[in-house]
Amino acid sequence: MKKTIKIISTVIFIFFAATGCKKFLDINDDPNNPLAVSESLILSPAEVTLSTSIVGGYNGTITAYWMQQISLNQAPPNNESYFITDADVNNTWNFYMYPNVLKNLHDMINMAEAQQHNQYAAIGKTLMAYSLAITTDVWGDVPYSEAFQVPENLTPKYDAQEDIYKGIQDLLDSAIYYTNQTPSEVAPGTDDYIYGGDMDKWKKFAYMLKARFYLRLTNAPGYTASTQADLALSALANGFSSNDDNAFVPYTGASSAENPWYENTLPGAGGVVLGKTFVDSLKIKNDPRLPIIAAKNKDGEYAGRQAGIDAVPDPNIYSSLNTFYGGYLPLNEDNSAGAGAPLFLATYAEQLFIKAEATFYKNGAIAAEPIYRQAIAAHMDMLGVSGADAAAYISSRPALTAGNALENIINEKFVADFLSLETYNDWRRTGYPHLALAENAYVDYIPLRWPYATTTKLANPQPQQSLTTKDPVWWDGN
Repeated sequence: MKKTIKIISTVIFIFFAATGCKKFLDINDDPNNPLAVSESLILSPAEVTLSTSIVGGYNGTITAYWMQQISLNQAPPNNESYFITDADVNNTWNFYMYPNVLKNLHDMINMAEAQQHNQYAAIGKTLMAYSLAITTDVWGDVPYSEAFQVPENLTPKYDAQEDIYKGIQDLLDSAIYYTNQTPSEVAPGTDDYIYGGDMDKWKKFAYMLKARFYLRLTNAPGYTASTQADLALSALANGFSSNDDNAFVPYTGASSAENPWYENTLPGAGGVVLGKTFVDSLKIKNDPRLPIIAAKNKDGEYAGRQAGIDAVPDPNIYSSLNTFYGGYLPLNEDNSAGAGAPLFLATYAEQLFIKAEATFYKNGAIAAEPIYRQAIAAHMDMLGVSGADAAAYISSRPALTAGNALENIINEKFVADFLSLETYNDWRRTGYPHLALAENAYVDYIPLRWPYATTTKLANPQPQQSLTTKDPVWWDGN
């Protein structure tokens, strides 16, 4: 599957390059080498690049290292100990995010709107909002309003993050509008790996994302948690209904079509294991999700690696990522389950935690409590935890109070959002979970943003590029 997608992606890259040069060349169109492709040939590689190279790629691994869910068995300094350079983010900025995802989606949306292909317009705008949020959440101000005017404008301005977040909500509103329009005959199907063209699910996804991004601004300058909670709760009334609505990209597990976390945890990937902070937190609470998330080490125990310590010769003394989330099991002969695991973009459990937090802001801890417990149950159901084990764990959770509600909600959401980029956003926004610095830390803080890419600093100097990883992004008022 992915081999085909890679070929298609290359064709699309050439397409964009060709359209940029066309106005400078007085040539006839070659019918055997078209300069335009259908939306279906753009959508598939955009979804796979977003899932494989971003959510499960560098963005995903950096988040999981810094949030101490996974650990890198390598000598510091490294990504786990907060060593990140301008050059490290070049591929994400220059290849994956801007040309392969944002630019392709931008052109797909324009094509779909011009031809009244309403379903493709809705999907494109939803994915554009999702991807744009990932971009601004790690860099802050980034090009958007002028980002896709190549070659006319090679030095686009950096839009303010507040304006980008307004644009994200506009994109989702427009996506919802298109889901309500008469379906076009040219419609997504197997080219849509996330929902197979099911527009009812795309509509729910758009509403769920609206709530996610409204709640992101609870501590932003000029915004209040109460107002953002109202907006989130209103959106959630039309969001996910159950785990059947979860947004994920499936992987076949065949060669070149493996879950990216399978690739991330292969022995040759550098020794990626589970983090001690995360494993210990599950062990202390007798969390029945531990055996599903983690695999035992060579001694038959659950043991995570302390972030930032020196490398050991045998990483099998640590727990590895289990197959549900795509892990490679070094002690197993058959790893097909991990290779063929899906990668989640958003889940019903996350939505319920958003609802619990928003309800807490509006109506207090007592009102939020049943929703909070439903959220834990939804994640356990997603993982296949037995009903008895789930009930026992949920009943053991302390009652929410005004003083502990936010911490408990976010700490449980941290487990349910395992390997999700949202853990980093929630940590910056709320301060939970409490994390100690990694050993041998390269800097004396957990970074609050990424550095800008070397290439954009050279080609398009902007004032924001002087910011350091210690400077919070605009919405991070915690």
